[in-house]
Amino acid sequence: MIDKILEIWLDMSPYLLLGMMVAGVLHIYLGSNFIRKHMGRGIKNIVKASLLGVPLPVCSCGVIPIASSLRDDGASKGATLSFLVSTPTTGVDSIFATYSLLGPFFAIFRPLFALFAGIFTGLISQIGEKEEEMEKHEHAVVEKRRARDALKYAFIEMPEDIGKWLVVGVVAGGIIASIPFNIDAAYPFDMLAALLVSLPLYVCATGSIPVAMALIEKGFSPGAALVFLIAGPATNTVTLSFVRYKLGRRSFFIYLLSISFLALMAGVLFNFLYDAFGGGKYASSSLPLWLKGIAGIILAFLIIVAYGRKWSGKEEEMENKLYVPDMKCRNCRATIEKALTDAGIERFSISLEKKTVGFVGDMAIAKKAIKVVGYSVEEK
Repeated sequence: MIDKILEIWLDMSPYLLLGMMVAGVLHIYLGSNFIRKHMGRGIKNIVKASLLGVPLPVCSCGVIPIASSLRDDGASKGATLSFLVSTPTTGVDSIFATYSLLGPFFAIFRPLFALFAGIFTGLISQIGEKEEEMEKHEHAVVEKRRARDALKYAFIEMPEDIGKWLVVGVVAGGIIASIPFNIDAAYPFDMLAALLVSLPLYVCATGSIPVAMALIEKGFSPGAALVFLIAGPATNTVTLSFVRYKLGRRSFFIYLLSISFLALMAGVLFNFLYDAFGGGKYASSSLPLWLKGIAGIILAFLIIVAYGRKWSGKEEEMENKLYVPDMKCRNCRATIEKALTDAGIERFSISLEKKTVGFVGDMAIAKKAIKVVGYSVEEK
């Protein structure tokens, strides 16, 4: 069991670090205004989110910090779910890998399905969903950020935000993956078997391809292999725990049921088309162990440091403390940080969870600086 947990951690770490870097760039250089404009409510924005996700070479682990960043910057739940479905299911790298192992029919069908599934899930999520109230205040800090801020967001703030849920998901996935499965099923039960096995397991879009090829060689139908290619990358304990934590129970069930239903329907359709037009199979590659090992160590270090900072209690040592009730997101925290720095207050510690600002300096100056950027302040 321990070895399986370690294997999942090492497999996901390089892709997760890449996703965190992409999240930092998106967060800093696109900004919340762009996200709100292009990934808010509405069919058009859900389609944009799915189109954006299809070509990105980001797996089910790497998509988590990006989706978290999009959501925090104002993307609607529908657009966030659309992006979560379409992105890990395929990508530029996996399209070429799919062609090399499974032939052109798989390579064409898979990204087209990812686009449709993302749009479908986003639209279902939007039905009955109340209009979401976005942040009303402006984040002045967004306009003048630099590469350093992107790195800070990616490798300091993101691990603090999602680190616990990643660890929980990896451990749960390792435990489930260690349970032996002995399945010998014929069509259409092979598709159900592929779905049940793939739902909790971590497997990236590219890593799922040789497994799918092996399933076909063992007698599973091409449709069952496609079910695994869809559900494996799109659903695992890490992603599911993130959806439940970040988007809520309703979005969790929409996400899980939509992917399960669509994967099975796609498998049935694919078997019909595959019999009519045929396909082919052809060798594979994976990241070297040394690279995964380095990435795994770096990721673990970032999470440990992030949580060490979070629970260090440094804020309690500050001589003054303010309560900021409408501080709701990391942009709020960044805005207040800049306001305090510009006001000449160099020592401060902000807790987004407690909505408090601890600092050393003049109380009146600090209160004025925070009020100027649009936040209410109460003394603690």
